[in-house]
Amino acid sequence: MPARSGRTRPVSSSAQVRKALAVDEEFMGLALAEAEAAAGRGEVPVGAVVVDAAGQILARAGNRTIELADPAGHAEILAMREAARALGNYRLSGCTIYATLEPCVMCAGAMVHARVQRLVYGAIDPKGGGVVSLYRVGVDGLLNHAFLVTGGVLAEESGAALKTFFRERRNGAR
Repeated sequence: MPARSGRTRPVSSSAQVRKALAVDEEFMGLALAEAEAAAGRGEVPVGAVVVDAAGQILARAGNRTIELADPAGHAEILAMREAARALGNYRLSGCTIYATLEPCVMCAGAMVHARVQRLVYGAIDPKGGGVVSLYRVGVDGLLNHAFLVTGGVLAEESGAALKTFFRERRNGAR
């Protein structure tokens, strides 16, 4: 048998995959709670949670662009800022960000600069997605850092929150 070169990846059992998905769903559930709180404030319902490599929650946030009069007041940005303060370092190496919506280009770019290890998102954003839908920031290998991406975690719930919010806006409920 010829010698193998390069790195090999460990094989995951189905039990490991199920456990990892359960963890992702748990943290995404917390991000969804942040999205619901944002909707209650009249903000677009997007939530984010930052978790360190040990599985400890460093930060959580919902959109606050209107409340803060801040175009960068996206949930992911606010959560990364809070996590960086908690760590005392702008680099979020080893951290995972859970976001209910595929991040925009701005948020994905901030994830690159923060050296995030992984992004887990719920619903895709076909009109503004910066990671898989329109652009591939952080995953295309063109920048100085790349992160792993897992999409579609609690996508139905994440998408439903957005659809409900915008339907109510169109109908004058808010």
